[in-house]
Amino acid sequence: MYLALRGLRLDDVWEPLTTAAYGWLLPGVGVYFLAVWVRAWRWHYLLRPVKKISTPSMFPIVAIGYMGNNIYPARAGEVLRAYVLKRKQGVAMSSSLATIIVERVFDGVVMLAFVFLNLPELANLTSSSGFVGNIQSLALWGAGAFLGALMVFLAAAMFPARAEEVLKWVVLHWIPERFREKILDIGLRFLGGLESLRSPQEALMVFVTSLVIWLLETGKYWLVMQAFPTIEVSFFALMLMNGIVNLATTIPSAPGYIGTFDAPGIAVLVAYGVTQGAAAGYTLVLHVALWVPITLLGGYYMMREGIRWQQGAVRDAAPVPDEA
Repeated sequence: MYLALRGLRLDDVWEPLTTAAYGWLLPGVGVYFLAVWVRAWRWHYLLRPVKKISTPSMFPIVAIGYMGNNIYPARAGEVLRAYVLKRKQGVAMSSSLATIIVERVFDGVVMLAFVFLNLPELANLTSSSGFVGNIQSLALWGAGAFLGALMVFLAAAMFPARAEEVLKWVVLHWIPERFREKILDIGLRFLGGLESLRSPQEALMVFVTSLVIWLLETGKYWLVMQAFPTIEVSFFALMLMNGIVNLATTIPSAPGYIGTFDAPGIAVLVAYGVTQGAAAGYTLVLHVALWVPITLLGGYYMMREGIRWQQGAVRDAAPVPDEA
């Protein structure tokens, strides 16, 4: 937050905040919830080889996971939703975590596509922000990480027998004997969670769904921007902003991505000629609009499931016999 707001005076941010037309947040929140619903459909699609679960049943669990990412540190909501799925539907956590990791890899690939699509335009912009100057390096490193992970998962899904042999070799040679049976069981369940990627058509469907999700979320960025009359950037610029801030927040960080969302978002807008005060006001409002509604909804579903805040997922999950 210091990096995001350094050099700003309170008046620079206060004026855009007091003149904003906040009615635009309502359709923005509606579009965002639609994106969450599509996420629930995608998770249902990935889990079909493990167990067929309807999208309406998945939506509350996805909302709980978002709430967990916003409340707990280090993206703990991903583990929380895997636990809730285990509790409600009996799906092994290692299998559901495999699908969650696949989701994140495809999300990263789409985010990188958003960045690379606009990288030539960004290269022609000038900005005093050092962050913007490092976007190209961030994109290149991210491309290596996400595309490498995607290739590994696709290979493991398309050649399951070979992947199982590699897993057994690793367990036999690198895992202490007393842990081998448990690790092998979890690893096999994890590989089972990759079954939805066994054909190019299935992988393409997951990619297209991920693209729809992030275009809808960029639509929320655009709707919230309408509340700030002094900000006029293209939809493609907001795609770039969306890609960069979400690549930054992929790294486990503070609850709610405080700072890791705001600093790159403000830097990208400033690079497009938006004043720092207006960029900061817009980014802070966008962050709140992304954080509050889904956190409240996820908290409601979590209380409805009877999961106590004091326990969290780890303690409450302790009695489950087949998962560590």
